[in-house]
Amino acid sequence: MGTVHRPAPRHGRARPHPAGGPGLCRTAAGETPRRWAVTAPGALLPSFLVFVFGLFVGSFLNVVIARLPERRSIVTPRSACPRCEGPIPWYDNVPLLSFALLGGRCRSCRAPISWRYPVVEAATGGLFLLALARRGLSLDLVSALVLLAALVAVTGIDLDHQIIPDVITLPGIAVGLAWSLLTGQPRWLESLIGAVVGGGLFLLIIVASGGGMGGGDMKLGAMLGAFLGWRLLLVGIMISVLAGGVVAIVLLALRRRGRKDAVPFGPFLALGGALALLWGEGILQWYLTAFVR
Repeated sequence: MGTVHRPAPRHGRARPHPAGGPGLCRTAAGETPRRWAVTAPGALLPSFLVFVFGLFVGSFLNVVIARLPERRSIVTPRSACPRCEGPIPWYDNVPLLSFALLGGRCRSCRAPISWRYPVVEAATGGLFLLALARRGLSLDLVSALVLLAALVAVTGIDLDHQIIPDVITLPGIAVGLAWSLLTGQPRWLESLIGAVVGGGLFLLIIVASGGGMGGGDMKLGAMLGAFLGWRLLLVGIMISVLAGGVVAIVLLALRRRGRKDAVPFGPFLALGGALALLWGEGILQWYLTAFVR
């Protein structure tokens, strides 16, 4: 019998065509990680839609931040100028764009519009895009967006009113536990331990400090633990303590705060939770490699 000669590949071993869509990155072993290449040609439209969705969610969160602490409905009435009380038409409520076109002023009375509105909108859109980049188009992305939206609302409310509403954190704990039970992300036991550790740790701080920290921080810690699991919760708490300490030192140095003045801890806890959600695994691996090995 003759020998059959098969042509060799021109450039070494042929690579299989990647599956899972143009925006997904694959490992050498063929497993699809959670990263999403937001600038890949086929991923531009989903990335744009997620960012725009985040802008509109941020616009709604501005309503939540303004009305929830005052126990007003977040559905009705329509948004109005706080100065002239004139209703704001829909075309003046387009996230970021309307603020820019109006020059940051009310169309009717020309009163200045708070910069908080575009900042919250842009921050929410950016966080949603980062979540897409880390989680990809998956069910896991849904829980990430829910948690990030809650953290943005908590940050705005705590900065303005020094409270963290139970109406956000208590349902958040239930949603985080239920999500882990249904999807296994994180494992349900990790989620349950995280909720207990997050709430229990801050409860101990409240008792030890004689009320130096509020019950809202305790419930926020439990919510973060339910969504993140206990390992990433500890990463988030570590980040929040470091960030809070740095800001407190700066405020003391600038004499913006005295030693006895309270600084809301909720925003720092929200920051730590968001960073742990997006990059917690990498931070944890770096820490274990650098300090535990």
